Amino acid sequence: MTSPTIKQVNNQAVSRSFSLRLNRAFPMMTRRLAAVVLEVSLVAASAVIPYSIGEYAKDHSSAEPVPINPVVAATEEAIAKTLAYPRARLNRQVAPLTNLFWCGAIVMPVVVVSWQLYRLGKTGQTTPKQWLKLRVVTPMGTPPGLIRAVWREAVGRWGLPLGTAYLLWRYTGAFPDFGILLGLAGVMLLVEHGSGWIHSRRRTLHDRMAGTYVVNASQGLESGSFNGWRSPSRDHSVTLEFNNGWHQHSEASTNDQPTHPSVTTIVLTSQSPSRRVPNLWWWMRRHPGATLLILSFAGMASVLGTFVGTQVYIQRQANWREFNQQNNQVFLALVKQLSSTSATALEERQAAILALARLDDPRAVPFLVDLLGQEKTPSLIDTLQQALVSKGAEALPPLQRLNQALQNDRDTLALRGTPGEQQLVALRQRATNRAIAKILTIYSSDLHDADLSRTDLSQMDTLSVQFTLVLDNLDLAGINFRSATLTGASFQNSRFYGAGADQRWGTFDDWIADLSGAELKEADLTGANLNNVLMARTNLIRAILNRANLADSYLIGANFSSAQLIGADLRRAVLENASFTGANLGEVKASVVNLHGGSLGQVSAVGGDFSFADLSQSNWQGADLSGANFSHAKLQDADLSSTKLVQANLNQAQLQNAKLQNANLSAVDLRGANITGTDFLGAMFATATPIKSDQFITQPPATTSGAQVQGVNFARAKNLDTNQLQYICSNGGRHPECP
Repeated sequence: MTSPTIKQVNNQAVSRSFSLRLNRAFPMMTRRLAAVVLEVSLVAASAVIPYSIGEYAKDHSSAEPVPINPVVAATEEAIAKTLAYPRARLNRQVAPLTNLFWCGAIVMPVVVVSWQLYRLGKTGQTTPKQWLKLRVVTPMGTPPGLIRAVWREAVGRWGLPLGTAYLLWRYTGAFPDFGILLGLAGVMLLVEHGSGWIHSRRRTLHDRMAGTYVVNASQGLESGSFNGWRSPSRDHSVTLEFNNGWHQHSEASTNDQPTHPSVTTIVLTSQSPSRRVPNLWWWMRRHPGATLLILSFAGMASVLGTFVGTQVYIQRQANWREFNQQNNQVFLALVKQLSSTSATALEERQAAILALARLDDPRAVPFLVDLLGQEKTPSLIDTLQQALVSKGAEALPPLQRLNQALQNDRDTLALRGTPGEQQLVALRQRATNRAIAKILTIYSSDLHDADLSRTDLSQMDTLSVQFTLVLDNLDLAGINFRSATLTGASFQNSRFYGAGADQRWGTFDDWIADLSGAELKEADLTGANLNNVLMARTNLIRAILNRANLADSYLIGANFSSAQLIGADLRRAVLENASFTGANLGEVKASVVNLHGGSLGQVSAVGGDFSFADLSQSNWQGADLSGANFSHAKLQDADLSSTKLVQANLNQAQLQNAKLQNANLSAVDLRGANITGTDFLGAMFATATPIKSDQFITQPPATTSGAQVQGVNFARAKNLDTNQLQYICSNGGRHPECP
């Protein structure tokens, strides 16, 4: 039979010819791979572009920072928890524009994915598949529909391989190495998408799960997708539908192959009788007696179970009421005993206070704390302190509130209170502070979520009331000390950072103390572990932090003026705009630190390591930096005037527009440094040999005492005098005036 003639308009012919050329140039699997790359890139760009703009706004906006948007914060925390990203590195304060663009970074990928899934379900094509002339169809040649499209993409293509990779990473010991997770995810996706190469019809796993085919868009369901298909029985018929609506109905044989290029739909119809699939209703109809017996036993069991459960519940409620009644009677009796006026009232009240501390009643702790805030007898104040310590972590929240209330009372009475009233409030506050300190000492391993923000635990030193917070060698990880007053406290060798419940370092559930805005003036933090701790705008004036570990800590705007940081570890810490005026930074480890805009005037950083650090726009006037290592450091626009840089290493440093006026550069290594615009007014490149009593002429400086300037280009340096130019030219430096 002659095949029908198909007429097409010009644009259809052009489209068909383009598809044929594309199909010849790039095989089907190549185009499918390209479509996947484009789809992922489209979604990634919708998130990366607004996120990058928001990140730029955060770093360069002059607007006052605001709290991060709650939706963005919740999304950050969910992602961090899933990928074990450390919580301390999450953003807290951002620019207003950053909030806007980061919200867009959350919404835009959802919009793009939803639109592409909708298009895939309705037309069988995403935008990249349309570009590459691909279409996803069902065995009937129709678009897959929204539900099938979601199942194909969310479960088959991405959910199964990525979920398998995540489970392997999480529970095989590779956690929390993020690089291994990326590798596993890549392997799983490669296996899933590569499964089409080994399938006879080039169907990937997600296509087989969803019952779909990927075909050339110009052909609907192409015949090549069914290569190798054979009719299982001669009772099956085949209906071929052509583009012009003409149908051919023929009996299929085992050797028949649909070869006409205009076939768009293949419908298989079986004439063999279908077998009934057994189900529960079919079995119940076949076995009515057994069904009735099972239902009878089930009904009796449910009635009996309901009766027994009701009786158990009633008895438990009765026991609970009886226990509460007895507890209530004991509580009321002890409260009544506290109001005793007998000759032995003091002993009775002390006994009642200790008995209340042993009572398992939620009213006991608030009552004892309220009593402490009102008690006038010093001995009973001490008893209340001991009773509250025995309650442990349960007593911390009410003690924190009492501490704040007593501090307000002290401030008020300091203006118009009598000495007796001031003394009494001071005694109550000392007892409160001692109770908090003892609870932290005894129960420190169970207090990783304790909230002591805005608590005043500062040193008290009067004639009759003395208190100093001593929390040495303790685990204080995870405790919230935000805006707390800890002046004069001692935290020697204490830990403020610890592994979380998973006992793995560097994951989301790490216990990280928050000391942001805290008053730690003159505190002793010798050897303390403050790694990753939040300490933005913390006051550490005259604090002792020798050998303290502050690596990776968040210390923006912190004040270390006159502090001792000998041998401290500040590597990778964020110290933008921090102040170290007059501090001792001897032998400090500060490589890769961010000290942009820092104030370091008059510091002593002999032998300190600042390699690869960001020290741009920092102020070091009058600092002693002898032997310090500034190799590869960023010192653009830094003020190093009048500094002592003897034997310092400035190799490969970025010193554009820096000020080295009157600096001592003896034996400094300037090789490879960029000194464009650097001001050398009055700088000394070498130390002259002192004149002996029998000499009339000053000896030239020894080569070993002079700065190493070989190959350094001084052409664009500022304020070089004649002596400096002579030294530069004679020691291998480069300048237009050198011969």
